[in-house]
Amino acid sequence: MASLMHLLRSRRKRIDAKNHNTKEAREDRPKHRRPAGRAVSRDAGAVLAGTPGSVTEREGAPGFIDATGKMLLKEIHRQGGELVAEGCLNQAIVQDIVKSEKETKGHGRKERTKGSHIVFYVALFSLLLNAATARAQSTAKAQTLPAAAPTEALRLTLDQAVALALKQNPTAQIAILTAAQAEQDKNIARAELLPQANARISDEAQKVNLRAQFGGVPAFPGLPKSLGPYQLFSAGPSVSAPVFDLTLWQRYQAARNTADASKANSLSTREQVILLAVSQYIGTLRAVANVQASQSRVDLAQALYNQAADLQKEGVGTGIDTLRANVELQNEKQRLLEAENERETSLYGLSRLLNLDPRQKIELADSLSFFDTPQPEVEASIEAALGNRQEWQALASQIKAAESQKKAAQDSRLPNVRFDGTFAYVGTSGNSTLPTYTYQGSVNLPLFTGGRIRAEVFRADLEIRKLDEQRADLRNQIALDVKTALLNLDSARNEVQVANLGVQLSKEEVDQARDRFKAGVANNIEVIQAQDSLSRANDNQIAALYRFNQARADLARSIGQMEKVYAK
Repeated sequence: MASLMHLLRSRRKRIDAKNHNTKEAREDRPKHRRPAGRAVSRDAGAVLAGTPGSVTEREGAPGFIDATGKMLLKEIHRQGGELVAEGCLNQAIVQDIVKSEKETKGHGRKERTKGSHIVFYVALFSLLLNAATARAQSTAKAQTLPAAAPTEALRLTLDQAVALALKQNPTAQIAILTAAQAEQDKNIARAELLPQANARISDEAQKVNLRAQFGGVPAFPGLPKSLGPYQLFSAGPSVSAPVFDLTLWQRYQAARNTADASKANSLSTREQVILLAVSQYIGTLRAVANVQASQSRVDLAQALYNQAADLQKEGVGTGIDTLRANVELQNEKQRLLEAENERETSLYGLSRLLNLDPRQKIELADSLSFFDTPQPEVEASIEAALGNRQEWQALASQIKAAESQKKAAQDSRLPNVRFDGTFAYVGTSGNSTLPTYTYQGSVNLPLFTGGRIRAEVFRADLEIRKLDEQRADLRNQIALDVKTALLNLDSARNEVQVANLGVQLSKEEVDQARDRFKAGVANNIEVIQAQDSLSRANDNQIAALYRFNQARADLARSIGQMEKVYAK
């Protein structure tokens, strides 16, 4: 054992010394092996074949290898030593050590190979996933905007804008889809009233525990424990139908009324979308008119500034007149920039409402106009609104649906009659079947439901009361909408007339002040004041025209005639 310990320490010293060698020394080292010496351990009874530069020693005959010696031999072999045993028992121990080391190394290589395979598949899956994600992102990006950008501006009239809004606005389309869903709910409820037919084919193998059928004990002597396995083939149709069931009928009526309410809500949403499109179009027309008025005022201010500068050069005018004219010119240019920004913002809002390509430029083909119309009567308008407003009709249908649900809950106390029938060919195979059938009529009468029916009736009654309150509130809201729209229409009509007269007078004031300044009778303060008066008159005229057209749209919406008036 001392010899083995000394040999192990010598070998470790050699390995440590070998680790300090340089790369050049390793490259210059000869590739062939020198004859190796052998060291024999008395305790271990094995021979260690030395390597170049190792310390070897030889001793006497081999002895017995104990557990400690076996561990040392494993360590020597693990570090590269070659073990040669003498004696049958020692040879068996050495072979066992060598075999266990080979299995350990092979298992390590297998684990590394398995690990490398796992890493390879993970990397491959990551690459494929990244490629698919990038392709999906590029596809989504390609689908975000059309491939070809619009090159020409889209010129729209008010009628065309309304038509596009009804066709492309997401809110209008969602309302249509919601109504379609309610229609399918009605069809589902109707299907519950109709007969249902099915066809079934089965082929099965069965084995029955006969003793389990008789409580686990033999019913009579000679009875086998089980029966089978045997084959059972069955094929045929089955029919079921409600003969009398008022609950299903009332639920179908509720589904019909709900579908009607959803359709009315869809039409109400269409009118709301039309109102939004008309309001946005009118607002954009107002912004365009503001730009045109601002541009005309800039041209006028530029002309007055040029006139003041010319008079100053001729010695008639003064420097302060020219300065005041220049200040007014810059103010008008500032208002023009603000008006242009408001116009572009309104155009963007209209494009968003019409669900157009964001790159599509829009031009408006109409302009703010005024045409006198007779003033409707308030009471007649309210009656027309109650007859035409889709919200009112939708609420009436919802009340009918709630009443049907209440009747369905009440009728669930009554018996219902059903018919069920089955016809099938049954046998142990498809060639040995015989026709069989089962027909049955059943009457179901609920005796105790734990208060469920009473709660359903009470809940339906609460829903009806809630809808009644909503109807009262909606009636007042409709009356308020009509009266407000009529008031705004009458006021806007008078405002347009006053604003037109104000613009005419302001233009005359500017002309007179300009002539007085040119003649040298007065300075240009009068001209600046006349310009301000004209600016306010233009703004008042544009605002009055906008309010008049908006009041007409609000009146049409309040009486439920929005689509009739604007969607031509």
